[in-house]
Amino acid sequence: MDTTGIDKKDAGEPPQYCSTMTVTETASSIGLFDADNHYYEAEDAFTRYQARGMANRCMQWVTTNDKRRLLVAGSMNRFIANPTFDPIARPGCLDAWYKGTLQVTEIRDAFGELEPLASRPEYRDRDARLALMDRQGLEGALLFPTLGVGIEQALAHDIDALQHAFSCFNRWLHDDWGFAYRERIFAAPYFSLSDVDAAVADLEWAIERDARVVCLRAAPVPTASGTRSPADPQFDPFWHRVNEAGLVVAFHTGDSGYTAQTDAWEPFGSFRSFQFTPFRLLSGDRPTFDAIGALICHGLFARFPKVRVASIENGAAWVDNLAKKLNKIAVTYGHAFAEPPVETLRRHVFVSPFHEEDPGHYIDLLGAEQVIFGSDFPHAEGIAEPRTYVNDLAGQPEDVIDKVMRTNTRGLTRRAA
Repeated sequence: MDTTGIDKKDAGEPPQYCSTMTVTETASSIGLFDADNHYYEAEDAFTRYQARGMANRCMQWVTTNDKRRLLVAGSMNRFIANPTFDPIARPGCLDAWYKGTLQVTEIRDAFGELEPLASRPEYRDRDARLALMDRQGLEGALLFPTLGVGIEQALAHDIDALQHAFSCFNRWLHDDWGFAYRERIFAAPYFSLSDVDAAVADLEWAIERDARVVCLRAAPVPTASGTRSPADPQFDPFWHRVNEAGLVVAFHTGDSGYTAQTDAWEPFGSFRSFQFTPFRLLSGDRPTFDAIGALICHGLFARFPKVRVASIENGAAWVDNLAKKLNKIAVTYGHAFAEPPVETLRRHVFVSPFHEEDPGHYIDLLGAEQVIFGSDFPHAEGIAEPRTYVNDLAGQPEDVIDKVMRTNTRGLTRRAA
């Protein structure tokens, strides 16, 4: 990828979306809506509102070998190698590695030169982010955690601490970003269903502050009586309120806790971002497959017909196998479903394919209304220039491109009637 973020194979020729427009002109004209943007958390994201006496059970910062490190439940958290985010990787710097055009033995060698965090105010300041979005041609964006999606597993053993930590996190998030800032930045508060009463109380707080999209982990829910499917009826009070308020639930990639299962095959230690083996990559879409499959098979959408779910930064490779298996299951267990389960998938679940996965295939499989573009900006594994995602929709009709690049995600920020 060159410095503009446009694939070399596309350089020098306009995208198929419009025979006379460059990528930049196209993006500006349709006002893109990105389903997967990120902030880099301030150091007090979990501690600003943390109650006195909870540091040992929740979060605290320490200095080790002159480096700031985050302790979670008294243990060093390694989900993010440098949780201060200073210095930080350049957006999209791993593109060549993911495409296989950069051959290195260790992924850390693919990052290249890091940047001082101070040079990127848009990573932590919402007005600076809006100015950047103007330059990027973004009408709006859904905003997700970077560090926050790797914390729930570390607190799963202490449900009170888990609930407290994310209640504090969501209050920081509202302070710094807001849940619907100027109707352009839609930051998603994060919830754990581990204590459904506490989760509902915090959800009510977020709804009062205009939350439109909320984030859950794609994993079985830890509870005082063991783990449960997120669609278990004991969590219906939460889903009822989501359904009633017309919110969207996003399952964003993070530490799902599935390493405990993959380690049975290949011991590798606790989950860390960018620490891969071929087998871990092979099994990486299991959390999403299982979570979405559980919602369908356990009847969540039949009980709550307005609930919309978005799979963010999980890719879309899991969709093919899930659709195939749902069709097979329906032959034998059709009586267990209110409708063909694949139709439930196609109506309730929105999917953001990775740009290298041929989004057109998933448009055909799910329908153009269910596919949304996500750049993962500004992460190293994301797209340096979000608008270049349109290149991977070459040949699609203009109305389909408009749905994928803008109107589908814009619709997710409007509460369902």
